[in-house]
Amino acid sequence: MDLLGKARRLESTIAARLDEAARGLVRSRPPEPLEIVHAILDALDQEIEPTGRGTRVFPFNRIEISVVAPSPEARGRLEAVFEGDTPLRTRIVERLQSAGCSPTEVAVAIHYVDRAEANWRAPEFDLQFARVVEPDVENPEHDSKPARIEITALRGVTERWTYSLAAARIDLGRCTEVRDSRNRLIRTNHVVFTEGSADVNQTVSRQHAHITYESSTGHFRLHDDGSGHGTEIVREGRTISVPRGSRGVRLQSADEIVLGEARLRIKFPRDGDR
Repeated sequence: MDLLGKARRLESTIAARLDEAARGLVRSRPPEPLEIVHAILDALDQEIEPTGRGTRVFPFNRIEISVVAPSPEARGRLEAVFEGDTPLRTRIVERLQSAGCSPTEVAVAIHYVDRAEANWRAPEFDLQFARVVEPDVENPEHDSKPARIEITALRGVTERWTYSLAAARIDLGRCTEVRDSRNRLIRTNHVVFTEGSADVNQTVSRQHAHITYESSTGHFRLHDDGSGHGTEIVREGRTISVPRGSRGVRLQSADEIVLGEARLRIKFPRDGDR
């Protein structure tokens, strides 16, 4: 009887150690990109707030997602899923709608890093949320028609050396047309760094940044679109960072725009320093 009890205890000990080893193997396997997508969506659920009478609200309109991509291959797999047939932003909007929220404009910025920070909510990703209130200002002194801006290439190979544009939004990036995995057109760049022309050009993302014109103030603002190598402004020897997912940084005439290692100079043909 004593031998039988010892055998059972030994069997239980072996089973427990095997279970622990199996769990260790599962933990050591890096999660698949689709698993990270589902984990991000589950994390969003924790931010939804009840507003009473069965209604719920997502209190933010900006989401910044940092994802660990230790190699170009890992980043490629993540981008293929995040930007695939159902992009991550679409999945986020659908999840919020299914939870009873009514998101209108949710800006999602994704950037890839080599390693996780100590304070991240998960080993593979982190989420930062913000609510940015855009001012609704009517200013009759400024014409609603977009003003003209001149953009000149200083470093990097562009389709044209200088551009003269008047548009509410001007997209900056590598290649003229940006398409998804099903060859659907998702963006057309106005200022185009050519593909494969120089190493500098490879530091410019296809959807790198854009410039907006505010008719209410007559100002131009520069926005980063989740680029891989960042966006900055050089003004009178001082470097100004353009954060991802922000409402952008106001531009001044003679500013230099830095996209990765490429560089552009802007000029306002009229009003000098808008």
